[in-house]
Amino acid sequence: MRARLALLSATICFALASVAAPAQDYAQVRPGVALQFPQDQGSHPQFRTEWWYLTGWLKKADGSELGMQITFFRNRPLLAESNPSKFAPRQLLFAHAALADANIGRLLHDQRAARAGFGLAEAREGRTDVWIDDWSLQQTGSGYSARIAARDFAYALEFEPTEAPFLQGERGLSRKGPHPSQASYYYSQPQLAVSGTVTVKGEQFAVSGSAWLDHEWSSEYLAGEAAGWDWVGLNLTGGGALMAFRIRDQRGGTYWAGGSVRSADGRVRVLKPDEVQFEAERRWRSPRTGAEYPVAMRLRAGDLELELAPLMDDQELDSRASTGTIYWEGAVRARAAGKLQGQGYLELTGYWKPLKL
Repeated sequence: MRARLALLSATICFALASVAAPAQDYAQVRPGVALQFPQDQGSHPQFRTEWWYLTGWLKKADGSELGMQITFFRNRPLLAESNPSKFAPRQLLFAHAALADANIGRLLHDQRAARAGFGLAEAREGRTDVWIDDWSLQQTGSGYSARIAARDFAYALEFEPTEAPFLQGERGLSRKGPHPSQASYYYSQPQLAVSGTVTVKGEQFAVSGSAWLDHEWSSEYLAGEAAGWDWVGLNLTGGGALMAFRIRDQRGGTYWAGGSVRSADGRVRVLKPDEVQFEAERRWRSPRTGAEYPVAMRLRAGDLELELAPLMDDQELDSRASTGTIYWEGAVRARAAGKLQGQGYLELTGYWKPLKL
C-alpha cells in the first residue's frame, strides 16, 4: 500500500507538472557551455527534466543473448518550492527497467516513482548517484553499478568504460528543433563492458556484454508540432559508436533529425538533419494496446546505411503508471550487406498516442 500511495502521489505531481511553470523559470541550455566530468555526471536539479538511460546486450554462459534496459528520470515540477515542508514535491523521480529474452518472447518490465527525499529516493549532484528504494545507479570509481529488484527479474551489474565520454551535438549541446531553445545537454558513454548477474524468476546466472549510457537534461518540452521520436544508439563492431534520431511531426514526417558517429580511433562526425533518415521495413502490432511500431528499420546516418532488426518483436513498455505513456524500446542488431555492424537499442515513442513531455 505504501508503494502504491507513493506511486499515485508522484504520478499526480507529474501530471500537474505538465501545466506548471514555463521554461524560462528553469535553468536554460546555453551554447558554449563546456561539460565538466565528473560534475556533469550528477544531477542538474535546476533544469526541468533529466534522465540516465542505460541499455545493453548481455550474454549468458550458454551463449544466449538478453537485452537490458534501466532508466532513471528526474523531473522538477516547480510546485510549492517555497513550502518549507519536507513533503513538498520539489523533485520527482521515476525509473523503468526491462529485460528482453527471446526464449520468453515478451518484454519483462517494471517501474518505480517517488518524490525525492527521506533517504528513499534521490538524484545527487556531482556524480551519478540516483535511486528509488532498492533500485539504484551509482558511479563506483571509474565505472557504474546498477541494482534493480523488479517483479520478475533482478539486475546486479557493473559497467566499466572502455572509451571517453561521447559528447553529442555541438560539444554536448544537442539540437532538437529549428529554434535555439529546442536543445539539451547530452553525452553518451558507449562501449561499456558489463559483468554481473541477472536473476529471472528465482534463477540467477552470470552475464557479460556491452552497454551504452545516455545522460541528458533540458528545460524544454517536446515541440508542439512533434508527435514522438525514433532514436537508436549502437555500439559498432570493432569499436566506435553511432547515435541517430528523428523527431516526427504530427503527420509522421520528420520535424527534426540529428546524431553523431564516432569512429574506433575517436574521430567524431556530427550529422546534420538531412543526413539522417529512418525508413520502416517491417511493422509489429501490439496485441495488448493495438499500437503499431516499425520494429525493423532501414537507417541512413551520414555515410552509413544499416538495417536494424529486433532481438524479438514484443519489446513494448507500458509506463502509464509512472511517466504516463506506452512506447517500444528494444534490443536491435545492425547489419549492412548481411554482415553484423553493431548492436544497441531502438526507441520508438508516440506510436501509441502523440507523446506529451
